[in-house]
Amino acid sequence: MTKPTLGIGMAGYAFMGRAHSQAWRTVGNFFDIPMQVDMAAICGRDAGKVAAAASKLGWRTAETDWRALIERDDIHLVDVCTPGNSHCEIAIAALDAGKHVLCEKPLANTADEAAAMVAAAERAARKGIRAMVGFNYRRLPATTLANRMVTEGKLGKIRHVRAVYLQDWIVDPEFPLVWRLRQEAAGSGALGDLGAHIVDLAQFITGQQVSAVSALTETFVRERPLPSHTDNGARGQVTVDDAALFIARLDAGAVATFEATRFATGRKNGLRIEINGEHGSLAFDLERLNELEYFDATGPTVSQGFTRILVTEPEHPYTAAWWPPGHGLGYEHSFTHEVRDLIHGIAEGSDPRPTFADGFQVQRVLDAVARSAAESSGWLAVDQSDLVAGPPTR
Repeated sequence: MTKPTLGIGMAGYAFMGRAHSQAWRTVGNFFDIPMQVDMAAICGRDAGKVAAAASKLGWRTAETDWRALIERDDIHLVDVCTPGNSHCEIAIAALDAGKHVLCEKPLANTADEAAAMVAAAERAARKGIRAMVGFNYRRLPATTLANRMVTEGKLGKIRHVRAVYLQDWIVDPEFPLVWRLRQEAAGSGALGDLGAHIVDLAQFITGQQVSAVSALTETFVRERPLPSHTDNGARGQVTVDDAALFIARLDAGAVATFEATRFATGRKNGLRIEINGEHGSLAFDLERLNELEYFDATGPTVSQGFTRILVTEPEHPYTAAWWPPGHGLGYEHSFTHEVRDLIHGIAEGSDPRPTFADGFQVQRVLDAVARSAAESSGWLAVDQSDLVAGPPTR
């Protein structure tokens, strides 16, 4: 039988646009999907650049206005890969027009925008229209396996989570003031860009939600060269955080620590998460993304230790569609798995996870972190008074 066609229109063609294009281009080559993907159109404001991107990335046509994607009858799903300040407007317009939506993380720049997007997704769901937020790290075989092992009770009661996401791409104070460093475009800095990932991943693996936070944020370099005026010395203000650190409580009793920074000199994409439970622990490192570390505390102590699970067997999540055991996958495969699950959800009439409601919950955590940091609540000053001079008395 002929498969129904799913026409894709994508807004954005930079980093995430390239990653999503790779996913749409390859998903049907490796997975048995119930729909035929048609990469109908890619959209960007610069006509020349978006035309070049269409040719390079495999799209049939190019548009310069995202509204054209919504108006086209051959487009059934809008993939939003633009900066965060446009997520809300594009996604809501697409959903209200009867288009499925895949929206990159974080879902929005504010909790209020995310709430409006959830409402639009709920309206659309009543008409069979699906919406998903793109937390791609859920779709790595190792992290999906970690979720499965926690769900199966391998770790018992979860007690402690620690998660970090470390990068260094703006350590140089002369790095230009790109959109990711401006609040009006990005919403926040390391908090939303990196922190959103580790919050979602912690909640996904443990099955628990962050219920309370205490936080601090810092901006180390507060002015940078303007991208279009680097030769004449013009500079602009950095209006987002460079680093965000917070402790948290999870709703089933676990405690957690989170650190997200773009100032970890030498770290390029250092995401690591460790889950400690009463019967064992799991640890995942994105720089070794085909591996999962597992400690089984129920075995004999003489042979206990962290075991490296090479997550490349056909029985592991997603891996049967790819290469023989031991032939690892990469970063781009997480996006292919993401669109694979979305296509199945659309075809089967079910809401693929993470839903917009899941994205909204992460946004509420980010909002609470920002408010906690701004209010400096919970701080207790350390006594800095001089020590008493002289030898101790006997």
